[in-house]
Amino acid sequence: MEPVQYLKYIVGLIVVLGLIALIALLARRLGMVPRASRDPSAPKRLSITDVIAIDAKRRLILVKRDDREHLLLLGPERDLVVERNITSNVTAEQGNVSTHE
Repeated sequence: MEPVQYLKYIVGLIVVLGLIALIALLARRLGMVPRASRDPSAPKRLSITDVIAIDAKRRLILVKRDDREHLLLLGPERDLVVERNITSNVTAEQGNVSTHE
């Protein structure tokens, strides 16, 4: 192959990549791409409290939403809610202050 043909392929590739980038930019500007936006000053309602790997493919995740926690089992075949509406241990322990002697 001649160097001119290599140059044609490279220029063609650059043009195609440029068109893909242009279409993606236009789709974003026209609102075709969904966005999840929230007010930065608003308090966070969702967080991951703890993650434990059971094996190479499955893990237990404790997700906190508002004042409730939910235990999820995530795996390659399916995801499962193990327990829902768990009250946070921090609030439960603050109410039970006792000494064991």
